[in-house]
Amino acid sequence: MNKPKIRIWLYAGIGLLTLLLNVIAWNSTAFCDNYMKYIFPVWVNTYGRLTGMFPFSVGEIMLGLAVVLAALAAVLWVPWLVMSLTAVREKKKGEAVSRMTASVQRRIKRYYLFCAWVFNIVCLVMTLNCFILYHASAFSEKYFGEQREYTLEELLTVRNLVVEECNRLSQEMERNEKGEILYDADMGKEAIACMQRLGRAYGQLDGYYPRPKPLYTSDFFCQQYMSGYYFPFSMEANYNNVMYIMNKPEAMCHELAHLRGYIFEDEANFISFLACVGSEDPVFIYSGYLSVLNYLDNDFYKAIGRDDEAYFAQTHILPQVSMDNVFVTEEDWDRINEKALIDTQVVDKVSDAFVDTTLKVNGVKDGKISYSRVVRLLLQYYEEKGLFFKE
Repeated sequence: MNKPKIRIWLYAGIGLLTLLLNVIAWNSTAFCDNYMKYIFPVWVNTYGRLTGMFPFSVGEIMLGLAVVLAALAAVLWVPWLVMSLTAVREKKKGEAVSRMTASVQRRIKRYYLFCAWVFNIVCLVMTLNCFILYHASAFSEKYFGEQREYTLEELLTVRNLVVEECNRLSQEMERNEKGEILYDADMGKEAIACMQRLGRAYGQLDGYYPRPKPLYTSDFFCQQYMSGYYFPFSMEANYNNVMYIMNKPEAMCHELAHLRGYIFEDEANFISFLACVGSEDPVFIYSGYLSVLNYLDNDFYKAIGRDDEAYFAQTHILPQVSMDNVFVTEEDWDRINEKALIDTQVVDKVSDAFVDTTLKVNGVKDGKISYSRVVRLLLQYYEEKGLFFKE
């Protein structure tokens, strides 16, 4: 068999394998659960250890290369089309296609074949490190059992508990003259320790964790309102290094949760909450409670019909907590927007549409709304902790 045929068979084989894995994943939760438990950790323990040796984000570089490849493919389309039309005219006239035209055509064709190979591999990697995981059993199903409907009083109980913890912890933080929280310990090391500690209670979370890495293009991720990124192509946990410090502990643990196979955002939010509040580090504990405060507060406000009188009758959120509960400081926003090549609103809309589409394609029917489902997990967790009685 000659080389072109071997390449075609390999390409077709990878495509069929990718398709088959997705079909099985959509139809077999047991397959996905076993894959998540036995196979997925292999990628983290091998490839993840390799990329973890680099001090920079390998995935971020891959993402940049992908943009370059796509841009070059778009640029080459025009000369490819012109030369193809020229070759057709020359053949019609009975003339031989010039060597230069034929040579350039061959080179462009090889480039497009290379891009096709890259796309094929990307689809396979995304399937192995992302898509299959969307169809595994939920975290709550594994460790808490079936969810039930919770009452307004139960929601209020958890909401007030979190508000009280945030209020208390806000008074214990070490701050600079601007009121910003200071932290001089190794945050990445503590995030790994938090996740490993949590792994003793929840087996799927047990195992090796690579060190979280800051994103070089954190300004651009700020424009997308993204606190971190799990790169399935490099098995890395990356975090936004420009956002306010109180977001970082939770973001690190959130992205590390993805590396244990929990791909849903609400589950990663919940796992990072558990990891942070289980720490002995006050900054991590505060970050954990802050990470769920808005979800609980917003859901409570909606549940009471946006009744301001009823809302303000409950435990108040201290002004200091509100100041700490920001994504990016005003100073950094001014710097980011001043030098941004693309308007932040445009970047945010495109990012939201991409994330929402990705979630819906993978069976999450409510798209980005699924992020607030962390409230149900919190209610279920506190019920297990005995905060309120089952009906």
